[in-house]
Amino acid sequence: MPAALTGQDLDSAPIQTGNSAQVDFDALVRLEALKGRKRMRGIMSLLSITADVTSILTGFFLASLAYLGTLDNDHASNMVAICIPLFLIFSLNNNAHNTRKVSNLMSGIASATGALVLAAGCLLLIAFFMKIGAEFSRGVFFLGVFFSVLAIITMRTIFRAVFRERLEEGVYAILCIYDGVPMSQTAGPGAIEARAMGLHPDLASAIAVNRLGTLAKGMDRVVIHCVPQARQAWAMALKTLDVRCEIVVPELDEFAALSISQRSGHTSLLLNSGRLAWNHQMMKRGFDLTISLAALPFLLPFFALVGLAIKLDSRGPMFFRQERIGLGNRPFMIWKFRSMRTELCDANGDRSTSRTDDRITRVGRFLRRTSIDELPQILNVITGDMSLVGPRPHALGSRAENALFWDIDQRYWQRHVVKPGLTGLAQIRGFRGATEQKMDLTKRLQSDLEYVSHWSLASDIRILLSTAMVVFHKNAF
Repeated sequence: MPAALTGQDLDSAPIQTGNSAQVDFDALVRLEALKGRKRMRGIMSLLSITADVTSILTGFFLASLAYLGTLDNDHASNMVAICIPLFLIFSLNNNAHNTRKVSNLMSGIASATGALVLAAGCLLLIAFFMKIGAEFSRGVFFLGVFFSVLAIITMRTIFRAVFRERLEEGVYAILCIYDGVPMSQTAGPGAIEARAMGLHPDLASAIAVNRLGTLAKGMDRVVIHCVPQARQAWAMALKTLDVRCEIVVPELDEFAALSISQRSGHTSLLLNSGRLAWNHQMMKRGFDLTISLAALPFLLPFFALVGLAIKLDSRGPMFFRQERIGLGNRPFMIWKFRSMRTELCDANGDRSTSRTDDRITRVGRFLRRTSIDELPQILNVITGDMSLVGPRPHALGSRAENALFWDIDQRYWQRHVVKPGLTGLAQIRGFRGATEQKMDLTKRLQSDLEYVSHWSLASDIRILLSTAMVVFHKNAF
């Protein structure tokens, strides 16, 4: 910022934060350091691309060495010459190298390996149509894909560990300007007071516009927290910037809107998206049946072993069935492995399970901690009562702070426009376990409504893959 631009140079404006004599130069230094996050993000993405390409090169040449006993041949070279450009096309298209995918290990691995599989499939088609079987070793190809996947998983894991501290600090440069409202206690390093920086939204003042633009340069986003009467002026000022801008409107929190849209020239809040379209229902059901029926033969022997352990540990049946709320707010009977003593089982779910619950058996405690007790619900998926992914089904008597869920938030019923699921968006975000406080329900409910609003088959696949990261959770008991 030019030294001449001080608070004394600002013209008066209908809405302003005051003409401070000095600019908070400590905040300027802090913001300049914050802008380095954007550069670091670019470096991370480039390193991620380099690591994945190196993994593919390593995988195919290692396959050549293992299968043909030599690195000096054209098989691996020809394959990587075609496969790597195709991989980059697919991986850049599905954002496999952005910082979110680097931070979320499972999501990043899934995106990168998915791009590799697509590239390998295209390579097979090219080899078939061009009839280049002599130059195409099937052994090197399949081993190369396998070794490349292992290398990508290894490199991504190491990459995540190396940059873990930086990722936890945050990689986005967000400038939060507080104008006439108290600064949040959880405000990040990009939070500043408009008065301290001599800022006010005055489009009639070239100096005011220049100062705002200078502070916003290099930021990923500018967020304004201001009094209601200043919002219109700030909205006009933000439209002059070349970064993404937002204004916080706390009055809208009570509506818990899923998104904002336009209707007849007016701004509207999307509050409920209704049931999935018929073609989406067919896609979701087909996906559920394909995965469930394919997994069932492998699960049945495991079910027998778990059932034997339950029987040896305590008297009673192998399974526990309980009425839960399902699609359209209609009840259904859910299947679970019995984890409690038969005489103490809670049919209505009136009592939430606690960490020291005396009703849980020894085997049951292990089953609940590892989420194995939920596996029989795959039978509910096959019969159509449940889906693999969706809001978790609750018992009719479920409570938080001794209040029924629907008494806490009447939007609760809206989550049942889709079938309940074995896992869901709330679960992979860590919202699981007992609902001891009302906020426990609110967080899950908002995630469930968000899932319904933005459903896609890709989101179901992503949630399923991410579930592996939260099977063992501190709140699972």
